[in-house]
Amino acid sequence: MASPMPGATLMPPSAPATSALKAALVARLQSVLPVAVVLTGVLLLWYALAVALNAPGAIERHLGGSQATWSGADLIRTTWSMDRPVLPAPHQIAQDTWHSLVDWPIDNPRSLVFHAGVTAKATLLGFVLGATLGAWLAIGIVHSRTLERALMPWIVASQTVPVLAIAPIVLVVLGSLGFTGVLPKAVIAMYLCFFPVTVAMVQGLRAPQTIESELLHTYAATGWQALWLLRLPSALPYLFPALRVAVAAGLVGAIVAELPTGAEAGLGARLLTSSYYGNTVQIWSALLMSAVLGVLLTAVVSGVERLALRHRGQVR
Repeated sequence: MASPMPGATLMPPSAPATSALKAALVARLQSVLPVAVVLTGVLLLWYALAVALNAPGAIERHLGGSQATWSGADLIRTTWSMDRPVLPAPHQIAQDTWHSLVDWPIDNPRSLVFHAGVTAKATLLGFVLGATLGAWLAIGIVHSRTLERALMPWIVASQTVPVLAIAPIVLVVLGSLGFTGVLPKAVIAMYLCFFPVTVAMVQGLRAPQTIESELLHTYAATGWQALWLLRLPSALPYLFPALRVAVAAGLVGAIVAELPTGAEAGLGARLLTSSYYGNTVQIWSALLMSAVLGVLLTAVVSGVERLALRHRGQVR
């Protein structure tokens, strides 16, 4: 058996793997550290604001007034534990969210999962309707100058109307026609979804270069073949970022649509009910659940984007 040469240094087999692991940990730390610093700063500021905003009510209702004897620690502890604070502390919002998630069955109206499911259903339906409408509008605009001149100004103008103003009108009209439940809320979500899809798809469908279009023309490709083989694949990198914006906008539309109807289910209904009873902690927990739902829906669209681009060899 050959022996190592004198003076030679043997590298442990795990040294390259250890170096790669350290480099990965350092890279991960560098990406996480800024987020952690910002989050810590936001939490500290939030707790400070909770003390400042809740202090008058805490002194008057819980500490016996300004003439009573109480310490700064008593004031801080009270402002962070009030039942109906002006601004709840972050741990109060986290506790209320946790209890409404685990203490009640999913089909119970007191469960945030139940309300999130109702809102998600309207959001997804409106997202599908809005994306479909936006894609067809974009195809028509790209292939017809007349449609572009006739539709594009109105498409842009539609987004200048506040959704809070148009939502009651749409809900009343659809209600008079017998449409109730999820569909009216989905129509409001569709109203906010179609615009970013339309604009992005118009840009994406026009992305192919002239030489590529002329190449298909030499093969006697029809307009639909050029759309399917060239324009739609070129539009994918433009479409998916718009879809991420659209699904978040659709969630806002679905929540807004639940407010004027007096709905009994949905995150908007939860916000409305909590505001009636002055339960600010439940208001903030519903807002937190809305943010989580928005992140989840956006993540689903991002996952579909990665699959679609990987299938076409455009991994991102």
